[in-house]
Amino acid sequence: MALEPNENQDRSVTKFESMLKTDDVYFFDAEDFEDIIHHYLNIGKIALGKKAIQIGLKQHPHSLELKLLKVETLVFEDQFDTAEKLLDELQTLDSSNEEIFIQRANILSKQDDHQGAVSMLMQALSVAENSFDIYSLLGMEYLFMDDFEKAKVSFTKCVEFDDTDYASLYNVIYCYEFLEDFDGAILYLNEYLERNPYCQVAWHQLGKMYYAKSMFKEALTAFDFAIISEDSFLGAYFEKGKVLEKLGKYNEAIESYETTINLDDPTSHAYLRIGRCHEKLGNDDLAKYYYYNTVHEDPLLDKGWLAITEYYTKKEDYHKAQRYINKAINIDGENPMYWKKCAKIYMALDNLDEADFAFKQAVDLGNFELDTWQEWAAVLYKLKDYHSASQVLLQGLEFYPENAEMSFQLAGLYIKTNKTLLAKEKLSYALQLNAEKVVDFKEKFPEFKNVKWILDILKRNKKAST
Repeated sequence: MALEPNENQDRSVTKFESMLKTDDVYFFDAEDFEDIIHHYLNIGKIALGKKAIQIGLKQHPHSLELKLLKVETLVFEDQFDTAEKLLDELQTLDSSNEEIFIQRANILSKQDDHQGAVSMLMQALSVAENSFDIYSLLGMEYLFMDDFEKAKVSFTKCVEFDDTDYASLYNVIYCYEFLEDFDGAILYLNEYLERNPYCQVAWHQLGKMYYAKSMFKEALTAFDFAIISEDSFLGAYFEKGKVLEKLGKYNEAIESYETTINLDDPTSHAYLRIGRCHEKLGNDDLAKYYYYNTVHEDPLLDKGWLAITEYYTKKEDYHKAQRYINKAINIDGENPMYWKKCAKIYMALDNLDEADFAFKQAVDLGNFELDTWQEWAAVLYKLKDYHSASQVLLQGLEFYPENAEMSFQLAGLYIKTNKTLLAKEKLSYALQLNAEKVVDFKEKFPEFKNVKWILDILKRNKKAST
């Protein structure tokens, strides 16, 4: 009975390993050595692969394929100079072997010369009989170069060669996504599905493209077809749940997420989404139950701790909210929104020093939202650190120069710190921006309502506006 290729390989590997355990020397065909070497390289046993190459070249010193496998191991170990010398020798023997150009491309790619790698792969294409693998390598080089248009073309060719090459299909859609050409992706996937109507991967990707365009009904249909094509497709159930959430169908969304838990081990992300659905439905106890399950399943999922933080914030239980936002910050201390949320919680607890520190962290990490500057300045004002409050408002006004509220507040702080000239200038400017906001100014600084020069400025502005 003829052996399948994998049976041949298994038998060759078993025979080779038996040889290594004894002092006997067995003879193998060059093709057998290739199978043995590929086996070891594929499972990451590089030392055994190199041993097989060494013995193989002793038995078959003129085998071009074995020498190319030796090149592959040299490249893997970053021995580029040695690999290049061996490739030079091989090219003199066979100048039309595409594998030589592929290995040269591999070397150039590992040296970050991706344009050079593309040139080599183009030469490989010119001599290759089967270009499928080369187009895949080309696509990856174009991705390294952020040339998503050319990468898309290369991966599309791979799918044309083999409709079941889902890795390339994913890469095609990734390129469309990066180019924000969702319409193009939808057209491509629909054409693909005309040829392969039961491809769950394509239906899943089509659903994600519809979701990105907020076409939720179409997305729901696509995910349903993905599930019809493969009823154990976890990703399709999960994405379907997200669509149902968007459509306000929270009970159906919960069912979809629960299916993922029933089909496989529960995930923290599924628990989190179920918790949010229950919160939307007003099932607070169930929401809390699933949020705690989220962090129990994955204690390092910062979004889980954030969900618990928001839950207790809504309940105005700021002490618990503060405890849980700190857990999120311990996981992702570079997230400015976490620090801002932390600052707001400390404000609610009237812990102004900690709020000041948290706002500073949020700004240092890149949060420049209007209310960040306003609330940080308000904290410093309560701390009676008028100078620092002024500096915060000045920074905020660099981002929002026409914000009257901050200008009025800054004018008041200048008055408090006896910077009368600056106060007059800022008050006049604030009135030009929005005179109606003077009401807030008077409420915030009632002690200045009868100051003569302020009254004069207000009168002048009133006359100028009538």
